[in-house]
Amino acid sequence: MNILITGIAGFIGSATAKELLKKDDYTIIGIDNFSNYYDPKFKEENIRDLKIKLYRYDIRDINKLKKVFEENKIDKIIHLASMVGIRNSVKNPLIYEEVNIRGTLNLLELAKKYKCKKFIFGSSSSVYGNNKNIPFFEEDKTEAPISPYGATKKSAEILCRTYNILYKLPVICLRFFTVYGPYSRPDMAIYKFSEKIFHNHEIERYGDGTTKRDYTYISDIVFGILKALDIDIGYKIINLGNSNSVDLNKLIGLIEKNLNKKAKIIVRDETPGDTKQTCADIRTAKYLLNYEPKVGIEKGIKLFCDWYVKNRANKYIVHNVKKLSKK
Repeated sequence: MNILITGIAGFIGSATAKELLKKDDYTIIGIDNFSNYYDPKFKEENIRDLKIKLYRYDIRDINKLKKVFEENKIDKIIHLASMVGIRNSVKNPLIYEEVNIRGTLNLLELAKKYKCKKFIFGSSSSVYGNNKNIPFFEEDKTEAPISPYGATKKSAEILCRTYNILYKLPVICLRFFTVYGPYSRPDMAIYKFSEKIFHNHEIERYGDGTTKRDYTYISDIVFGILKALDIDIGYKIINLGNSNSVDLNKLIGLIEKNLNKKAKIIVRDETPGDTKQTCADIRTAKYLLNYEPKVGIEKGIKLFCDWYVKNRANKYIVHNVKKLSKK
């Protein structure tokens, strides 16, 4: 079976590809534009040893996407390519519309034309906005996301539903809740905090530290994605989270504990687009995917910190020396 993974060089995409390649019956075709939202060297590292057919294309370019479908029989699509980052979406909303909406529409068109058997879309808990119902259930109202990022993910979900209704394209929208773990994006909070605390640099904490997130370890997310590949269903939205909200102060404390260092905290005002709390109701995932998160926050932060110290700590120093030398 030929699986197309968009955003394959990213954190979740590469982790998904690694797991799929352990199975003999899958061939992986990957698309990634290696954008400079963060250092593309990290993405190159993510896929360095993967046996995949790689296209360095942008999903906004439908003509190049057509070549992928013309040159390969695509059975199923795992669409993870996205412009990410809530705060950045507030500052630069137009590119989020281009990538997250138009890019998804391009792929849906091609999935329809080439009769793909499954379309899995990587959505986000950001579609819920400041939902007052805790935990967030898939049937909750999602018409009021509070960031352009969340709004574009919601718009893409609607397009997915439309293509399911019009063309019977089987679609599963997976709403990810704050994914973390080894090889995660360096712009994400857990990575940034760990990096700065390890090197005795100041970290920025927005607000009083009481905001809460449902942090989900990468192996649990990948398990859910792979299970979604195999179920026979017309259209479904499914939360993939840990179903346990952790406040920011506790998160920082866990990183301090595992690095054996004290954080130097600068307090900033809360920023537009940040939700107060996220927490996933995962009953649907349990029922349909046999999904049961295995890695809690204490174990997950330890695994991440151990990996960071072993694999990335020295790269941070080298990177900063290079930056300084150019001034």
